[in-house]
Amino acid sequence: MPKKILAVDDDSTFSQMIQAYLNKNGFEVSLAGNVNAALESIRKSPPDLVLSDYRMPGKDGMEMLEEIRKTNPGLPLVLMTGFGDIRLAVRAMKAGARDYLTKPVNPSELLEVVKNILESAPRPEAAVSAGNTAVQKNPAARSVSPSYTSDGFVQGVSANWKQINEHIDLVAPTPLSVIILGESGTGKEFVARRLHDLSVRAGEPFVAIDCGTLSGEIAASEFFGHVKGSFTGAVSDKTGQFEAANGGTVFLDEIGNLSYEVQVMLLRAIQERKIRRVGSVKDIPVDVRIIAATNEDLNEGIRRGNFREDLYHRLNEFSIRVEPLRNRKDDLPLFAGRFLELANTELGKNISGFSSEVMQKFMEYPWPGNLREFKNVVKRSVLLSRSNTVELAALPAELRSEHFHVPVQNTVDLKVISEDIEKKKIVEALEKVKYNKSKAAQMLNIDRKTLYNKIRLYGLDA
Repeated sequence: MPKKILAVDDDSTFSQMIQAYLNKNGFEVSLAGNVNAALESIRKSPPDLVLSDYRMPGKDGMEMLEEIRKTNPGLPLVLMTGFGDIRLAVRAMKAGARDYLTKPVNPSELLEVVKNILESAPRPEAAVSAGNTAVQKNPAARSVSPSYTSDGFVQGVSANWKQINEHIDLVAPTPLSVIILGESGTGKEFVARRLHDLSVRAGEPFVAIDCGTLSGEIAASEFFGHVKGSFTGAVSDKTGQFEAANGGTVFLDEIGNLSYEVQVMLLRAIQERKIRRVGSVKDIPVDVRIIAATNEDLNEGIRRGNFREDLYHRLNEFSIRVEPLRNRKDDLPLFAGRFLELANTELGKNISGFSSEVMQKFMEYPWPGNLREFKNVVKRSVLLSRSNTVELAALPAELRSEHFHVPVQNTVDLKVISEDIEKKKIVEALEKVKYNKSKAAQMLNIDRKTLYNKIRLYGLDA
């Protein structure tokens, strides 16, 4: 029989996330919104473990711990709180708490704590040290085996990818809006599709919208549709993407590129759960989950007045960060193998692998274009290979070079410098590559759409 866990928290959304995550991992989780309800639940049907928030209306988590020590002294309790106070941790451990977690709770740490408590022998009270306030790290913790998803995308084994999977498991079953953060080409749309596929909306449409190409009336029509004659070129009625996705998920890629006017319309649709076609006076109810992605610093956009703060908070109920490939080198051999399979299939080749020198170059190269660049490099190298394995000669010149790290030192992260320096660096990059915008964008570590927006912002397109 599954172990029973009682989660006690006045934040129902957080409780439901914990419940869904632990249920998926084989536990039976019930919920209580306050201490009195929790104590009544324990009296009727004692669980195997209690997870309790500290700060709640009425009695707090410490008071509940004291009550449990009186009535159910063998029942383990883990205290959770958003206030990372070491003195509270010491007090909780001295009072008999089995462990202590700070919010936002890391799902893998929570699962490890729960398993350690429920699957191991009870810890002797004498062994509880006042200094033992941190979640114990188990070096032998389970690892995620490399595997392919149903759509053929490889699952990584890096720490970041494990965390991404844990966060997907945690938030996918909930109705929360999610922002996926990361550089261009890191796999943000894949994460969005996984969130949809593992949600209760999996059988409904997943509609992806590239916000980088939308502005003004075009965006309104794309999002919400239009009626015939509403503007020049509207020769027939059109169903918008929100309406087409009703019941499912709308993925807004590069949300930071939307104009301020379109952001206003989007916020209204999200808040009111209804849309109005351009040129119509009729509201249409829609039920969609919003997942957004960006490689922009939206907080910086808010500061500049380019992005609405209320829209940001409406979208950012949960965030997932996808690290660039250069920070996920553990995943690189897995992606290399997968991209090799895809290239063999597409090109009708039968290359068996990569030489050790090629793999070394792969590991050393900083991959400014991330997975998108890596996939293209592998495909090109497979096409050019004359032997059974990919050798150095098949790689692009920038990878064969002994000094390919130099451009990385010259790479400018536009998210952390002032507007004046940003403009200067864009001009320098454009001049250096003779106004080849693709190369300039790569040098500046941004995608082309973002570069075009920056060029227009600073009046460089004259």
